[in-house]
Amino acid sequence: MNCEAPAIIDYPNKIPLAAKMAATAFLAVLVPVYLSTYGRTNFLWFCDAALIITVAGMWLESPLLISMCAVGILLPQCLWLVDFGVNLLGFHFLNLTSYMFDPHLSLFTRGLSLFHGWLPLLLVWLLFRLGYDKRALPAWTVLAAALGFTCYFFTPPAGAHLANANIPVNINYLYGFNDLQPQHWVNQNLYVILWLGVLWFVAFLPTHLALRKIFAAPPQAAGQKTTIRFLNCSLPASQSWIH
Repeated sequence: MNCEAPAIIDYPNKIPLAAKMAATAFLAVLVPVYLSTYGRTNFLWFCDAALIITVAGMWLESPLLISMCAVGILLPQCLWLVDFGVNLLGFHFLNLTSYMFDPHLSLFTRGLSLFHGWLPLLLVWLLFRLGYDKRALPAWTVLAAALGFTCYFFTPPAGAHLANANIPVNINYLYGFNDLQPQHWVNQNLYVILWLGVLWFVAFLPTHLALRKIFAAPPQAAGQKTTIRFLNCSLPASQSWIH
């Protein structure tokens, strides 16, 4: 009987350890500062949730987690950057980044929020390394719906007057783009459903279609650091079990 010894095959890390450590260190600073300043509900924003998932996806080297975040926030974060640039020039656009110019918030806290600018670039780099997982669209759709309805039922609406003015209201813009009052175009319950639908058709789906064409699919071994090759045994004909 000739048998090969089991072989352990190690796949090299696709994301440098330095990148993982840097992202984790940033998150370790941001989370306590945000908790102290804005409270726990701030992490229900799509962008903040995506940041946490991205760091987890970097350590797991998970194409699915990275692809989910890319589908969910690449286009919205581009809009954030445009709004931020317009505000820098002294004009107003969608009021997405007005908090970045709020003197009541420390410059350090506002500086942390600049992750909205570099997170899309990080996600694109990660997609080049890991590939794009086409399951990202349905996975992010489920997560976005869960976050959206959680915000709608359990967080303050637009126009809410809170003791702590830094507690976020109108999270994920479920009440329109004006934090001072809810939209009045349609019934609010219907608006939430329509808004999530618009996000899906205008942001999530187009991003998914583009990323699927631009990036390669992840290899079958993605996310698996080690595989074990089974024993390969061959029996001589004289030792066959069947005669």
